[in-house]
Amino acid sequence: MRSLLAEVQELVADGRARVSEHGFRELKEDAIHLANVVQGLARAQTVEEYPEYHNGPSVPVLQRDAKDRPIHALWGMSKANRDEAVLITAYRPDPARWSADFLRRLPK
Repeated sequence: MRSLLAEVQELVADGRARVSEHGFRELKEDAIHLANVVQGLARAQTVEEYPEYHNGPSVPVLQRDAKDRPIHALWGMSKANRDEAVLITAYRPDPARWSADFLRRLPK
């Protein structure tokens, strides 16, 4: 079985992707260029997978921008339509809340 990340990567590579309104707001708030998120997807690492999420499968991933700064992006697909990837949100992870590699959330 293919990973959710592999499905998203294929959809984005095929031009079958969009950004949610929330995603656009978060990109702007953290000064993240959409091009960095799209280009960095090929080297993304899965943080977790939510194949049974109620709105549809989603996968939070760690990506890097052109200056190698970390970005967490949440990609998903509609439960009704897995033919399009959606960038739900993207943000700069807080180092105080994440492991040094930004792949594990630290306990509170």
